[in-house]
Amino acid sequence: MNDEAAIRLGFFFGVLALMGVWEWLAPRRPLSTSKSRRWRANLGIIVVATATVRLLIPVTAVAMALLAQQRGWGLLNQIELPYWLAVLIGVLVLDCVIYFQHVVFHAVPALWRLHRMHHSDLDFDVTTGVRFHPIEIVLSMGIKLAAIAAIGPPALAVLVFEVALNAVTMFNHGNVQLPAAIDRVLRLFVVTPEMHRVHHSNLPHETNSNFGFSFPWWDRVFGTYRAQPERGHLGMTIGLDEFRDPDTLGFGQLLVQPFRGEPGQYSINRRGGKDDT
Repeated sequence: MNDEAAIRLGFFFGVLALMGVWEWLAPRRPLSTSKSRRWRANLGIIVVATATVRLLIPVTAVAMALLAQQRGWGLLNQIELPYWLAVLIGVLVLDCVIYFQHVVFHAVPALWRLHRMHHSDLDFDVTTGVRFHPIEIVLSMGIKLAAIAAIGPPALAVLVFEVALNAVTMFNHGNVQLPAAIDRVLRLFVVTPEMHRVHHSNLPHETNSNFGFSFPWWDRVFGTYRAQPERGHLGMTIGLDEFRDPDTLGFGQLLVQPFRGEPGQYSINRRGGKDDT
């Protein structure tokens, strides 16, 4: 576990480079805005978010798992299980926690203000997968640490979960061609770009679907799965209706976006229209 940072950074830059090349060779949709401008803003956001988390929360998720093991915190540290089974349960439960966290960030207007920055991207590519407001990342880390203390997963489970979450999130935000036959099989086991792209539609009932990050099963179990966008992947509109001007989506504007205007029409708990869920 001493090489946690190197492992995570290696996977991050490796997957980012791989997806970037794939998007260049076989893009799924034509981009509607400047790619270089979006990449500068999106990658700048993740740099600020990472630095903010390290400043405010010096404990990493793996370190929390080791501490929980030492102190006997969490359910999995109270029962005897084969190590491989404890790792598997830890990864699955943490992914389920992140699914519900995602739903909550769509349901609570104050949290949606933070999360909508992720959805306001006018295009959908690998860097959209790292475009999360620093305050949301800090809150997410707090939720994750609390979950680890309650669950007590092995440190290896947390490392696998963290690496997989970052890698799969960049994969399923990729603007890449994926043959339909492969997608049909792959989305039984992992969230694919064709599945997650629906979540970035400007139609609220599509935005409020397909909340899973790594595993697709939670959406199917809890009734939030939507197979395809009603306008098709080439006809759908990416982003939010209230943020359509690229000039208002630069790096600085993204940082202050949660504090501007009203929450908007995309919160799950909004009622009264066709697009509600």
